[in-house]
Amino acid sequence: MSHTSRAQPDTAAAPHEVFPAFFDDAPVIDVIDPLSGFLGAVEGGRLRYRYADVVRLAGHSCPTMASAFLMTRAGLKALYGEALPRRGEIRVDVRGQRAEGVAGVIASACTLITGATDDWGFHGIGGKFMRRDKLFFGQPLEFGELRFSRLDGGAPPVEVNVNLQSVGSDPRVSALIGPCLRELASAEDRALFRTLWQDRVRRILVEHCDDPEVVQVRAVSRAS
Repeated sequence: MSHTSRAQPDTAAAPHEVFPAFFDDAPVIDVIDPLSGFLGAVEGGRLRYRYADVVRLAGHSCPTMASAFLMTRAGLKALYGEALPRRGEIRVDVRGQRAEGVAGVIASACTLITGATDDWGFHGIGGKFMRRDKLFFGQPLEFGELRFSRLDGGAPPVEVNVNLQSVGSDPRVSALIGPCLRELASAEDRALFRTLWQDRVRRILVEHCDDPEVVQVRAVSRAS
């Protein structure tokens, strides 16, 4: 009795994800998640978030996602210093309404890294580890686009803003994006558009991640 062999998938093929090389040069955000530690999801609850994680979440890499990542990084660093931020124990206030502009997109990156959600997150276990009612839209912030607060009161809240005026886009991007969207651009022009687009993201993430003129942080009065 003969048997027909079934072709096996080529597991040695190229990896599913091939990100731009500069993703590896971007800063990382280390946190400790007490819930993850409690349930044994990760040793000691220690998690590391990379820019690639917010790209996976959003499905794209752009100045907005880079800004969201850096604002969250800067806010947590201001709140915790050299200590690990405690994921799930942080409040996030957003200036914009959920459906206004890019406010919801930015908030999604904050949720990924801080665990804070509005009314849809994890309800907790035995009164602990709740993630709901820690993210608020449409808040009257004093300075920034986002405000981060430690729920244990261990430091004053901070507001964070990103000013990209000094990290401009290559002028060729505006000329290329229309033909690319209408599928009229050549393969060379599409490749150039992608390169120029991601180069601005690279400059934001790598060259200006610690630039106080770009990533602006200010301590403010306590959230209501």
